[in-house]
Amino acid sequence: DRLLPPRRVPATDRTEPMASYIARRFVLGIAVMLAAMTILFLLIYTVPGDPATIALGPRASELQKEAFRLRMGLDQPLVVQALNFLWALLHGDMGTDILNQRPVTPLVLSALPKTVLLAVTGLAWAALIGVPLGIRAALRPDSWTDRVIGLISTSVVALPAFLMAIYALILFSVKLRWFPSLGAGEPGDIGDQIHHLILPAFAVGVAWVGYIARLVRVAMLETLAEPHVRTYETFGVAKSTIVLKCVLPIAIIPVISVIGVGMGNLLSGAVLVEVVFSRPGLGSMAYDAVISRNFPVVLGSVVVTTALYVVANFLADIAIAVLDPRLAEKG
Repeated sequence: DRLLPPRRVPATDRTEPMASYIARRFVLGIAVMLAAMTILFLLIYTVPGDPATIALGPRASELQKEAFRLRMGLDQPLVVQALNFLWALLHGDMGTDILNQRPVTPLVLSALPKTVLLAVTGLAWAALIGVPLGIRAALRPDSWTDRVIGLISTSVVALPAFLMAIYALILFSVKLRWFPSLGAGEPGDIGDQIHHLILPAFAVGVAWVGYIARLVRVAMLETLAEPHVRTYETFGVAKSTIVLKCVLPIAIIPVISVIGVGMGNLLSGAVLVEVVFSRPGLGSMAYDAVISRNFPVVLGSVVVTTALYVVANFLADIAIAVLDPRLAEKG
């Protein structure tokens, strides 16, 4: 049964296992988020630096600093502060910006779409190139095409996103002047925004081209060697039909799994690229907040990034279970 393609079972037979599988993954995701947020809170608030001094300035009196700590709840034990933060977070409150006395939640949520757009665009173009390259390499193993694709894939995998961003900035913005070097484009001008997005998205996704191509190649070679695929070939089924309807749906499962697990790397790459290109987003906001010791903004940015990672893993698990219902049945 392991060698057969995912079997098509009646909807009534797989509804209960799928619902149970989704419920377990959802509960696990909530537990991971709560644990991660608690640890992040404790780590961030143990960083040296007095928030009261940062907010009020070095010339503020001790009485003013004490009043600020009392108003912000910084006089309480760290564990109590963490519990208060989690309780407030359940109500959509991520705290108050120390420097500007503004709520953190709208600041973070306004920056979130820009970071998500950059990460998704980088992943999308990487998948559009990496999947066909992996298919091409798998259909012609040990050929010069396979070797060239393998060499390129291995080379780009080793490139960190921030380093690629710096090289791309120097070459395409400074030297060739093909793309703008800073910012996200004029508000309301879609063409200008796309022009500003191309180079950062390239830097975010270039390493994923290699990952995806290698994963698709390995998974397709394993699937092509299975008996049911050879049976299709024996009966004269067209190669393209076998690849698209039989091999690729199975081979794409490891890619989805790795993308879900690697979403943290993808988001961290997007954050660093935002800093290099001075793009507004969670990365630039978190970087400025770290420099100024604005802990609530740092925590809000990291919390949202963690939530994105958990949600991406949850969606990846669901997508894999839909492609192969046997995973949901196994639990």
